[in-house]
Amino acid sequence: MIMKTALTALAAAVASLVTQAAIAQDAASAPKTRAQVKAETQAARKAGTLAPAGEAGDAAGGSAKPMSSTKTRAERKAETQAARKEGALAPAGEAGDAAGGSAKPMNSTKTRAARKAETAEARKKGELQPAGEGSNK
Repeated sequence: MIMKTALTALAAAVASLVTQAAIAQDAASAPKTRAQVKAETQAARKAGTLAPAGEAGDAAGGSAKPMSSTKTRAERKAETQAARKEGALAPAGEAGDAAGGSAKPMNSTKTRAARKAETAEARKKGELQPAGEGSNK
């Protein structure tokens, strides 16, 4: 009976030590409070190490340095005007070709009435491709 009591006491002691270690570990890795996060943010802002919101920061999470241009605004505007006159400007957005060159608008050789008649004929024959389905070729 003494042996059983001793083993029970030993098991209880081991269980309490394991529990204390687990609680201590949880306390060390506990999430920060709102006040702690705000204080860290203010400190980073004052130190100038606060990373900008969005995708502007670098991959390591550091602050991104603003880019500075070597040209004046007037020089950039003049270059843009010259490129516009030459037709070398790429269209805005993702409409340009994959190589990044300028995409010149295609001029149609058919009239609006001819295109409408062609579309109506294709509809009658069931040759129209549903929107967003790509080509069957």
